[in-house]
Amino acid sequence: MSGFHVENWQGFFAPKGTPAHVVARLNAAVVDALADPAVRARLVDLGQEIFPRAQQTPAALAALHRAGIEKWWPIIKAAGIKPE
Repeated sequence: MSGFHVENWQGFFAPKGTPAHVVARLNAAVVDALADPAVRARLVDLGQEIFPRAQQTPAALAALHRAGIEKWWPIIKAAGIKPE
């Protein structure tokens, strides 16, 4: 459909103030899981795209999140969309 865009991605978030060493340990576990061939195959079977290793970082997720906000917030605001 022309002019229609759907974006879907998943990420793991921790509460603000989570110690950096805890975030690093959680990230390492996710990176290890995403490197497992069986996990990768299952995610691909489900239609998921696995980001390259360089993009599997807290900083990369934060950048993706910021970019989404910068892209969609003006559109949401202009359309007067409110959460219900």
